[in-house]
Amino acid sequence: MSKFIKISRHIPSALQGTFNFAGGRSVSMTIEHPAERHVSRVLFVLVAILACAYLYFVCSSILNIIARKEAITQIDQLQNNISVLETQYFTLAQKVTPQQGESLGLTSLTTTSYVYRAGDTAVAADDNGQNI
Repeated sequence: MSKFIKISRHIPSALQGTFNFAGGRSVSMTIEHPAERHVSRVLFVLVAILACAYLYFVCSSILNIIARKEAITQIDQLQNNISVLETQYFTLAQKVTPQQGESLGLTSLTTTSYVYRAGDTAVAADDNGQNI
């Protein structure tokens, strides 16, 4: 019979026990699992698809940045063209005089009539001006 030497009067905790590494079932890393080939193929295809999607989105964002810069350049050119046309319009508009307008068949207004309708503007009226 073996005799145990008691070191302490306290009960040992679960962390002070011993581990049995010698017995039990062992796992060998040399044996391949039957589903390992299928899982590895699926993972490879998934990684390839994700890599292609990443490249697609990076390339499309770069092309969008280039298209944006070209659009800004075209907007600047159009604004310059509009400002040149406005300048030409104002210079030509200052040359028109009332005498030139009469030669084109335009006449000046002698009396000006303004329309004012009090109340609801959506009210329909007949030819005599009476509300329907």
